[in-house]
Parts: sequence; C-alpha cells; structure tokens
Amino acid sequence: MATIKYIDVIQVEKRMNMRVMVNTIARALFLLATCFGIIVLAILLYRVFSEGLSWININFLTNKLSTDPAIAGILGAILGTVWLMIVVAPVTMILGIGTAIYLELYAKKGFIQTLIRTNIANLAGVPSIVYGILGMTVFVRALGMGNIVLAGGLTMSLLILPITIVASQEAIRAVPSHLSEGSYGMGATKWQTIKNIILPAAIPSILTGAILSLSRAIGETAPLVVIGIPALLIPLPGSIMDKFTVLPMQIYYWTLDSTMVAEYANLAAATIIVLLVLLLILNMTAIIIRNKYQKTY
Repeated sequence: MATIKYIDVIQVEKRMNMRVMVNTIARALFLLATCFGIIVLAILLYRVFSEGLSWININFLTNKLSTDPAIAGILGAILGTVWLMIVVAPVTMILGIGTAIYLELYAKKGFIQTLIRTNIANLAGVPSIVYGILGMTVFVRALGMGNIVLAGGLTMSLLILPITIVASQEAIRAVPSHLSEGSYGMGATKWQTIKNIILPAAIPSILTGAILSLSRAIGETAPLVVIGIPALLIPLPGSIMDKFTVLPMQIYYWTLDSTMVAEYANLAAATIIVLLVLLLILNMTAIIIRNKYQKTY
C-alpha cells in the first residue's frame, strides 16, 4: 500500500509540473502577442502623428476639398459626419432601446423570443460590408434615395442596431429584480415601473453602449463605399437629403491618391488624427455619463 501511495504522489507531482509548464508557456505566448500588438500600434501612431500633425491648422479644418493638397480641407467631411450622426443617433436609440425593452419586459418567454435574441446576437457579428450591400439594395436602389445622407445614415443604423439592442438588453437584465417587484408592490403599473425604476437604473449602461456604437459608426468605411458615397468636390451638405462624404471615406480616398501625389498621405494622416480625437471625445463622454449616472442611481 505504501508503494502504491508513493507512486500516486509522484504521478500527481508530474501532472502538477506539467500544468505549471503549460501555464508558463501560455502566459509567455500571450505576453508576446500583447507586446507585438502594442509595438505595431505605437509604430502606426508615430507614423500618423509625425506625418499629419504639422498639417492640422484652421485652414485644414475649415477649407473645402480641393485638388491642390496645399489648400485642401475637411470641412465637408466633418459636416457630412455630423449630418450622418443626426440620422444614426435617433434611429439607433429609439429602435434599439425600444426593441430591448419589448424583448426583455413585454415579450413572452419561449422559443420565439429565444430565436429573436439569438438572431440579434448573430447580426452583431456580421461583417459591415454585408450591411453596405443591404443598404445599397434597399435604400439606394429599391427606395431610390441615392447616395445621400439619409441613405447612409439608415445603412449605418442597421450596422450598429444589433449592438445597441444587445447592450440595452444586458443593461435591463442587470437591474435587480427586487426593485421592480417593490414598485409593483406599491401599486405601480408596468409602464410606470419601467419608466421610473428600470430605465433610470439601466440608463448608464444603455448610454455607454449606444455611444460606443456611434463611435463604431463614425469609423466605418466599407458600408459607405458599397453604397457609393463620393469623395468628389461636392457642395457642403446642408440637410439629410444632400450628397455627402465623411472622415473615414476621405481618409480612404486620400490614401489611394497618395500613390500618385505624396502630399495626400500627409492629408490622410492629418484626417486620421482628427478622427481619433473625435472618437476619443465620444469614448470619454461615454465614461463620464456612465460614472455620473452610477453615482445618481
């Protein structure tokens, strides 16, 4: 018996040593992968800022597009991005939060609800170019909108709507059940409970998810390329029915043109910096809103 126990101890020690070795190798591989990603990102940011920072000035931000790189500006792309968000934000917020409320608080539990949830979660992982094809088929061709702000905004809304719905569902699901039960116990109706108890408690996470979704919409290019958003010297957009371009599209076309004119690479780098600052502001806004409402509720 003593010999058997001794052999068992040796086998356990061998297994433990094997697990420790595998764990050490896995940690080393993960560390190398992380360092590689950070190094590549640092090189990319250095190239972007070294090539584009000196090109950012008032004229660059306020001038229109031009074939002359020395006087070209991104005012049209900035206005186009703003108009795009004017369409995307209300459509996404209203439909996304409304769908999440219905699925979590009104829809009957069962196979249909599970199927809808699964499909929405799957749609969140669909490549963005697929939504561009859908937008081109439905909005540009079937409805005859053409490549205007409204068509682009609705296409981008389709892209981020599943993400907003999933984030809102998780936020509503995270609200403690005793809060709503206490509201019902006080005689409140279902809508009063949702409006006064559930939504205020879930609003920090809902707003955070919605703002991060808008950040993705601002940085997407593929759907707009598919629906044919131009990068020509078009007039500045003044409504949702005008043609437009956005910052990512301008970066894309200037990067292509840099093979012929080297200065376009500097313009693309400068536009990337402006876009990064805009995305940073949106992400900081999401964090501030989340922290503020968490303290309040």
